[in-house]
Amino acid sequence: MKERLFTPGYILILAANFLLYYGFWLMMPVLPFYLTDRFYANHALVGMVLSCYTLAALCIRPFSGYLLDTFARKPLYLLAFFVFTALFAGYIAAGTLALFILLRVAQGVSFGMVTVAGNTVVIDIMPSSRRGEGLGYYGLANNIGLALGPMSGLFLHDAGMGYTFIFGCSLFSCLVGGGCASLVKVPRKITARPCEPISLDRFFLVKGIPAGLSLLLLSIPYGMTTNYVAVYAKQIGITAGTGFFFTFMAVGMAISRIFSGRMVDKGKITEVISAGLYLIVISFFLLASCAQLIGWSLTGCTVVFFAVALLLGIGFGILFPAYNTLFVNLAPNSKRGTATSTYLTSWDVGIGIGLLLGGYIAEVSTFDKAYLIGAGLTVLSTGYFIGKVTPYYHRYKLR
Repeated sequence: MKERLFTPGYILILAANFLLYYGFWLMMPVLPFYLTDRFYANHALVGMVLSCYTLAALCIRPFSGYLLDTFARKPLYLLAFFVFTALFAGYIAAGTLALFILLRVAQGVSFGMVTVAGNTVVIDIMPSSRRGEGLGYYGLANNIGLALGPMSGLFLHDAGMGYTFIFGCSLFSCLVGGGCASLVKVPRKITARPCEPISLDRFFLVKGIPAGLSLLLLSIPYGMTTNYVAVYAKQIGITAGTGFFFTFMAVGMAISRIFSGRMVDKGKITEVISAGLYLIVISFFLLASCAQLIGWSLTGCTVVFFAVALLLGIGFGILFPAYNTLFVNLAPNSKRGTATSTYLTSWDVGIGIGLLLGGYIAEVSTFDKAYLIGAGLTVLSTGYFIGKVTPYYHRYKLR
């Protein structure tokens, strides 16, 4: 008989995670317009400002894993959630670019902590026999928030809503999410032995480096997409509501959960990741080609544009829980926080590079060139995962 997965605590943390990501990503595609309208920033400067939170998150991620493996997890989780939420009020009041950058850095630190804590807590409260499926649904809550947030933000922006109202919506979403998080009951954790010496592996899962590199290469074009795809569509002349791009991504992510989590629980982690990688490679080449396709047919290009969103949703929806499980399987139970931190650090490094690289390339060239470079990186990631990471994982996995 299968152990129960959808306990009240699990449902609450799904809700908290969804609302956290929804609130955060609601404002993300609006920020390039905000920075341009309010502070007259160019594309390169926008990329630098947007990447501040990623760099800040990277500074705290390794220490987050160590703290979560050493101290009580729920208090750290709630503290980070509260600080992250409160900073949205600062965005509303920010009157200078310098203050805005400081707020982004502070929110990046709290984001780095709250996401590691949330991922670690959900592993603690779910049955290990259903970890792949459980992480799949948790990742789905994350990804749907990540997809619906930008869609909502763009719809609000296109409808003429002010930036203060949009930031206020983000604040409200995270306030409700924090309330859900406070109700989650977390069991006692397995702590690292007190006599264990401080080493690099306490802050970063060394055995996860090969998989982390593969994931990093994937997240670079992903970072370009979530932050610049609306600007790219406007640049090449797509007139349909670009907010629907994120709707189709959300649908794709939901579709992927029908089969991916269960396959992971059956031990087919590397096979699942490989399938997702192939979809993502195709998707980014198609996205880059839209700049040429629109010269032939606006309707055809629009169809391809939204088909790419669906394929990206399926591909990344498959990858997220499978990669998360892969990192956890490489670490002992006492280092779940460190494993999760390494997984998210790898992802955030690529997101930060994608923000900077996308903005820079757009400044000196066009966004389709940025996505073409991103497509090339997905090919490198796929080859590296199949040739290096897959045999490495099967050699060193602990479960």
